[in-house]
Amino acid sequence: MTSSASLSGARRADINPRPLAVALVLIALGAWYLAQVVGPRQAALYVVGALLGVALYHAAFGFTSAWRVFIADGRGAGLRAQMLMLAVGVALFFPALAGGTLFGNPVTGLVQPAGTSVIVGAFIFGIGMQLGGGCASGTLYTVGGGSTRMIVTLLFFIVGSLIGTAHMPYWTAMPQLPPLSAVKELGLLPALALNLAVFALIAYVTVVVEKRRHGRLVAAHVQPKGGARWLHGPWPLVAGALALVVLNFATLALSGRPWGVTSAFALWGAKAAAVVGIDTASWTYWSSAANAKALAAPIAFDVTSVMDIGIVLGAMLAAALAGRYAPVWRLPLRSLAAAVVGGLLLGYGARLAYGCNIGAYFSGIVSGSLHGWLWLVVAFCGNVAGTRLRPLFGLEVERLKPAAC
Repeated sequence: MTSSASLSGARRADINPRPLAVALVLIALGAWYLAQVVGPRQAALYVVGALLGVALYHAAFGFTSAWRVFIADGRGAGLRAQMLMLAVGVALFFPALAGGTLFGNPVTGLVQPAGTSVIVGAFIFGIGMQLGGGCASGTLYTVGGGSTRMIVTLLFFIVGSLIGTAHMPYWTAMPQLPPLSAVKELGLLPALALNLAVFALIAYVTVVVEKRRHGRLVAAHVQPKGGARWLHGPWPLVAGALALVVLNFATLALSGRPWGVTSAFALWGAKAAAVVGIDTASWTYWSSAANAKALAAPIAFDVTSVMDIGIVLGAMLAAALAGRYAPVWRLPLRSLAAAVVGGLLLGYGARLAYGCNIGAYFSGIVSGSLHGWLWLVVAFCGNVAGTRLRPLFGLEVERLKPAAC
């Protein structure tokens, strides 16, 4: 019989000590720096970002893979986890947004116009999810986890975001509805009831589809026993869903608005372009008061940038704890091409759609925004198209192997 001590020793040997130490030091130093230069709230948001990275990595909470396995193989565990996340989210967010304050601080949702730009952008983003290999949050946590391919996706995500800001005046001039919030239009209780009913319906449809395809509900993945899994992973999908919604709510409390990701990519691209002599400050997108202020200020003052960096480092920490931080630097050419194309589509689509799977889908829906629901429907269609395009780039489409007789 193996003793508990030997098991503990084996677990410790599985840890990657160097990346673990680097991640811990950078998280600690970053929090200290932000507390000194910006303030304690910014430091807290950085730590929330790191915790999001841990949760995303340990739960393998990928929006992209969850949609792909449902589209290609009818397995819906990932989608059901998303519906749980959204259900808990609206229960937390709607009352706070209806009241306009949380813990005495003013709060507002991510409510954006719904129209042509969202339809085009969400569809493009959906294709990019499947070719690039991740969504916005997925790109960040896999980069932190040591995926070199996703570094390419992230770089071109930033480029696509910058191009999107240059074209935004054209797209915002297209037909669209004004920003509409279900909380304001319907009232708190009707909005809550309607959203919960739709989440339940979507979850029910995934159950029906999965049982028809496989005759049963297929387990997402086998969970190891023992308390150490909460430190070293993997986590159940449900735990990941609950962690993400609680941390999003913490973001609302600390920053006054929900979690977002991709506005930082556009900002990074604009700052990089300015360094090489491109006058991004004169572009219409960057001339608005809020965007001009963000462009002129150091990255440390941008909430989304700080949280994104935290996500990368939190995922690095989680990968090191799991003993899986092992970057591979050799990439097949077709896979590299898919990362480039996918990253461009992700960045461009996110700008047009006023957000990504986080800012438009997750945070948009828990804000009661109509554009969040429009994004979900159209981005799902884009994922269908992207899943069919994956083989052209040499990318696999996951299918469940038939059970042995």
